[in-house]
Amino acid sequence: MSDLRSAAERWLSQDPDPDTRAELRAILDAGDDAALASRFGVRLEFGTAGLRGELGAGPNRMNRVTVMRAAAGLAARVRRDAPDGGVVVGYDARHKSDVFARDTAAVLTGAGLRVWLLPRPLPTPVTAFLVRELGAAAGVVVTASHNPPRDNGYKVYWNDGAQIVPPVDAEISAAIDAVGRVDELPLGDGWTVLGEDAVEAYLAALGNLPLGDARDVRIAYTPMHGVGRDVLLRALDRAGFPAPAVVAEQAEPDPDFPTVAFPNPEEPGAMDLVLALAADTGADLVIANDPDADRCALAVPTADGWRPLTGDEVGALLAEHVLRHTAGDDRLAVTTIVSSSLLRSVAAAHGVRFAESLTGFKWIMKAGAAGDRMVFGYEEALGYSVGGDAGLPVHDKDGIGAALVAAALAAEARRDGRTLADLLDEQARRYGLHATAQLSVRVQDLRLISDAMARLRSAPPAELGGRAVAALDDLAEGVDGLPPTDGLRFRLAGDEGAARVVIRPSGTEPKLKCYLEVVLPVGEGEDVANVRKAAQAALEALRKDVGRALGLA
Repeated sequence: MSDLRSAAERWLSQDPDPDTRAELRAILDAGDDAALASRFGVRLEFGTAGLRGELGAGPNRMNRVTVMRAAAGLAARVRRDAPDGGVVVGYDARHKSDVFARDTAAVLTGAGLRVWLLPRPLPTPVTAFLVRELGAAAGVVVTASHNPPRDNGYKVYWNDGAQIVPPVDAEISAAIDAVGRVDELPLGDGWTVLGEDAVEAYLAALGNLPLGDARDVRIAYTPMHGVGRDVLLRALDRAGFPAPAVVAEQAEPDPDFPTVAFPNPEEPGAMDLVLALAADTGADLVIANDPDADRCALAVPTADGWRPLTGDEVGALLAEHVLRHTAGDDRLAVTTIVSSSLLRSVAAAHGVRFAESLTGFKWIMKAGAAGDRMVFGYEEALGYSVGGDAGLPVHDKDGIGAALVAAALAAEARRDGRTLADLLDEQARRYGLHATAQLSVRVQDLRLISDAMARLRSAPPAELGGRAVAALDDLAEGVDGLPPTDGLRFRLAGDEGAARVVIRPSGTEPKLKCYLEVVLPVGEGEDVANVRKAAQAALEALRKDVGRALGLA
């Protein structure tokens, strides 16, 4: 423990933040070895597009020292390719986000780089857009997306406006390791604070999306205590849509997220307030953004009440709309290996090229071949990048652009006397019913995840959900031309329809994630609702067997 105490004292001597200095001094004075080991026994690893973790003192927490070291490492890597390059710095409304953004600007400017700082907390896709718009060498967004209130993070984009991928992430990490004391870093103050014209440029780019001409739609909306409201309201207004009803309790940015247990639209109960508002206002569509507004969730009215759509259902609906309203033989639609297989069929029906990527938007944006024009990309975790004939305005997931296209889709359906639920049924009849679900297992000990993956590799189950395992793909060996990744894909046989299970460790949380899909045909004149019930029963059987196979659920 003496080494940890010495490391803590060195940290104290350079930490510019009185809050974390007081926290660490209290830990040292109390002799709290467990708290010290938690903060100094390990450190946050730079990867998966940057950093993310709990706020607090020490290298295993998000704080001003960690952020300044990250900024210095980023500066070193940017200067290698672009000595006079510029970096766009954005931030959300979480605790310390504005402070971390200014520290980043100071370190980057002190390193001789040009810096554009966003004027206030804004959606993450605004920064991603501005990287390309301003010709920057890189971009940074201080955000923890939909993580708990005590977390923050540091997302990095490269000059293509997409999240960094290997080897750049490892090179930045190595540069961070070479950074010395942060109180010896040269700091500058000559950065440029962008004005409203930067936001206007983003909104103007969204105007090129395939929005059609239908505008009559009633929307209930929540930004979930995040930064999406004002930008989305402006986007809807510019496009000619009526103003949505907004959940008052969640309208203003609040880093404590007081009305939700977990600020993620996917979590049970997170959308309760907006669903109640939709019922009260007679809405046609519910839209929810996560706190940094790079994700978008939808819900639709049904005979049994409001139903949140899965990420795969939203992806299929948005894809069909985008592909119907764009043209060209070079169009490309992309999704990930853990998302529904439905997009492949939709793309084929529209004569559009299709590609699969590894999980995450950093890989989606790298998919396809030279000459492809990506017009749509999505991942099942509510992330969508929508484009038009000019391609994608944002090379990352964009919850504002997706919400705008969802509004257009719902207005078009309403004009034609249909609902989004009707459109889903039509897709089921055309392509087969693709039903998906997840099983996530959170652990305290990460060794449990590696042990479970090792067991599945050495002794894979012969059957899951009453279906024989017809093939097992070890994604660590690289499949279908994709880079190796830790994961397993089970292809299941059965006369009743295709099925698939993908199991992988989460890249951002201590979880093992399992993605389940069942595809059932819909016969001529058959009630889609009955097929949907059968698919849900099949998914539940898969869920139980996968849980047993893991030995963790």
